[in-house]
Amino acid sequence: MKILLVEDHPELAKSIASYLTQEHYICEVAATFDEAREKLILFTYDVVLLDIMLPDGNGINLLKLLRKDGVESSVIIISAQNALDFKLTGLSEGADDYITKPFPLPELHARIKAIMRRRSPHKNNVLTFQDLTADLESMECRVKGKLLNLTRKETNLLLYFINNKGRMLTRQAIAAHLWGDYTDNLDSVDFVYQHVKNLRKKITDAGGKDYISTVYGLGYKLNAGD
Repeated sequence: MKILLVEDHPELAKSIASYLTQEHYICEVAATFDEAREKLILFTYDVVLLDIMLPDGNGINLLKLLRKDGVESSVIIISAQNALDFKLTGLSEGADDYITKPFPLPELHARIKAIMRRRSPHKNNVLTFQDLTADLESMECRVKGKLLNLTRKETNLLLYFINNKGRMLTRQAIAAHLWGDYTDNLDSVDFVYQHVKNLRKKITDAGGKDYISTVYGLGYKLNAGD
């Protein structure tokens, strides 16, 4: 899941982003109205965590623009403003939830998960592809029932492949999904090759088939094969 955190306080932003990364989310940070606006034009996010008071604008106005532009990301307002009228305004303008600072990070995480359940009420918490399974709650991946010893990046990579089975994924798309906007300053995304190679080896060593095929010069695809 990809999250955009719009927060201008560096320490709080770092704390939230670090926590969400540990919980297996891709979390990008925007410290200003304009930076958030640009990211939302260029990229797609599952959830936006939106502060109201920004140095160059108001989060409510950004929310209005999102909904006007048809952006479907879920929005949780995170604000020190505890007055009822602020909450009602945010919710009436299209926010999905409102949490008042300071808040425990596990509570924020619980609210994110609750919103995603509401968006996909019938979604199974286990992804499957052939003899591969991935539990979205425990983040455990198995092949033919055997637990795979994957790193966090390999786990997220496998989830990305399963969610896009049959589609060709470029190395650039994979890098952006796993590392977010940190890839903007990279000259090369050749490191993706090593992560894909390691994932394929771990699957086949555990008795699974190599479902990940290389589309030479372009990227990779997860398919059933022969």
